Amino acid sequence: MQTQLNSVNRLRHPIKRLRYGVLGGALLALLVAPISQAAPPPPSVFVQAQSWVEVEPDKATLSARLWENTPAVSALEDTQSDELSDARQRLEQRASELIAAIEEAGIEQRAITAGSLNVSPEYVAGPRSDDGEQENLMRTRLERPFSVELADIEQLGDVLDALIGAGVNALDGVQFDLHDRDAATDEALTKALEKARHKADLMATTLGVELGHVQRIEETQAPIFQPRMMAMRAESDAVGSGSASDYRPGTIRIDAGVNVEWAITGQDAPDRPDSAEEAPAR
Repeated sequence: MQTQLNSVNRLRHPIKRLRYGVLGGALLALLVAPISQAAPPPPSVFVQAQSWVEVEPDKATLSARLWENTPAVSALEDTQSDELSDARQRLEQRASELIAAIEEAGIEQRAITAGSLNVSPEYVAGPRSDDGEQENLMRTRLERPFSVELADIEQLGDVLDALIGAGVNALDGVQFDLHDRDAATDEALTKALEKARHKADLMATTLGVELGHVQRIEETQAPIFQPRMMAMRAESDAVGSGSASDYRPGTIRIDAGVNVEWAITGQDAPDRPDSAEEAPAR
């Protein structure tokens, strides 16, 4: 019995080796098969295009500041509480007058934002003594920022005049914007795609081929809308020097870029090898 089992085992080993040898040969054949047998990609045309739009802003946000200072005293002294209280009362009174002036210019109260009160020390140069030394003095500044949102950009001149008339201490700038940003960015992207199609049609016509279906589309530069900022910083006497109604918003530019690839069809499209036999010899 033992002899028969040994005979069967000796027969099984060659069969296993044969089976593994066949599988290994098949895998090796697949690995070394010529790459040229794979189906080549269809002929195509690849186009890059950039375009932009320039739009006029139709809204704006204006930033301004009011402040009051306490009397400058020696840095070794403390500012009196009543001096701080007086400065704050003056600031709040001016702030109320400023808001009233803006509302009289036709702006709704909800479009006016008064920021938080900011209190900070300031050092100023004092008079020189007889021996030429100069003492540093200190005062306290109480400041409030304001912002005004203009739904109608035509109101900008009137609001600027109202701020100047109310004695605003600083005009920090105007940010021009659009009510419908999406429409502007969509227009920029559409123009970039239209330009890509025009370039592809031109190349196809010149080379005597036809464009097939679109194979790939990607953005190389997504339309980014950036509100345009106008610097208007002016302080103290410079603010009251005249009217600011002659400011112009200009335009906002939005850029977009795309890459598009089309398949090429038609009788004159360049041939591609369809099999290993048609592939050029290496």
